[in-house]
Amino acid sequence: MRPVAALAGLGTVLIGFSAMAEEVEKGMPQLDFKNPLTISQVVWLAIIFFALYLLLSKWALPQVGSVLEMRAGRIAGDLDAARAAKAKADAAVADLTEATRAAHATAQSEIAGAVASAKQAAAEQSATLSARLDAQLEAAEGRINVARTAAMGALRQVASVTAAEVVVRLTGATADAAQVDQAVGGVLAARGLA
Repeated sequence: MRPVAALAGLGTVLIGFSAMAEEVEKGMPQLDFKNPLTISQVVWLAIIFFALYLLLSKWALPQVGSVLEMRAGRIAGDLDAARAAKAKADAAVADLTEATRAAHATAQSEIAGAVASAKQAAAEQSATLSARLDAQLEAAEGRINVARTAAMGALRQVASVTAAEVVVRLTGATADAAQVDQAVGGVLAARGLA
């Protein structure tokens, strides 16, 4: 059907040239169809046009079309592959986000458990040490009270002996032991040492 259309186009061109022949009579030498050279140029133009039309329509344009179709198919395949890869990547990101969230929650609960366990252990250790220190403190206070009582007893005895010795040196007479002991006891009681 295309060759018929080409022939119809060629006929139209030839009719157009004959119409132009009338113009030649009016003074256009380029379109002088009485000249056999002009007619041969027009015929060769029509033949070359028809040959180029056939060459392009039968060989060149179908190859270009097939290349364009192949390229469009490749582009569509690449786009589908890219969409699939994007879907996989989005799924992987969602899985990674969920795994990270779960790991974070697990880590937080383990940290909270470890902190609670450490606090409990510290409280137990503190209570044990506090009880041990209280026992040691009570024992030390008991020893201090015994030592104080012993020291006070020794102090009373030393003070009595010293007071008796001072009386002997000052007066030259022996002091009464009961009176010296009573005087030392009064002084120690007045000072809060008895």
